[in-house]
Amino acid sequence: MNTASETRTCLCDSAQLDAVMCRMAQQAASILRASGPVAVVGVLRRGAPLADHLTRRMVKDLGLAPPLRLDLSVKRYADNLELLFPDTQLTEAPQHAALDLSGHTVLVVDDVLFSGHSALKVVDWLARKRPAAVHLAVLVDRCVTALPISADVVGLRLEVAPTDIVECHVPPYEPGFSVQLLRPGPQGRTDEKELPHVQRP
Repeated sequence: MNTASETRTCLCDSAQLDAVMCRMAQQAASILRASGPVAVVGVLRRGAPLADHLTRRMVKDLGLAPPLRLDLSVKRYADNLELLFPDTQLTEAPQHAALDLSGHTVLVVDDVLFSGHSALKVVDWLARKRPAAVHLAVLVDRCVTALPISADVVGLRLEVAPTDIVECHVPPYEPGFSVQLLRPGPQGRTDEKELPHVQRP
């Protein structure tokens, strides 16, 4: 629920994001198709259902061989961008301790690329599993990474203020699929000049 000082704007609804995910699947498949074995890694929480969605599209619609699917628990920020931990926390599941990704091309899927700390933590963990290559796919790139991290597959590029919160609503965690912008300011100020620039690569 919004407070009196917040404004919420829907930047992309389910129908628009369906087209975005279709394009992302095509881009990802073009990267992965020429490689050897493939693994798709979802970053919990919302990166996991996004990874499932992309995997289904790549396999069913684009003919990619079913990849290895796994999810990683990574946490540094709460959904409202509150810093939870001074360092990004990655919790390794017991079944992943002996995982060997030798020769695999890995696609990491997350909802938002913000500072880049989470992505860097995942890449560091994956490097110890000896993959042939690692690529990153994100639904939203905020274009403000503090680290030398970039995504190979991007759904939307949003240039927003540092205090703005980008929320990716992804089932089953939310009832509908959308990208929302939550920003501080007088309630109800949603005139077009205040909205962020949205790029669909």
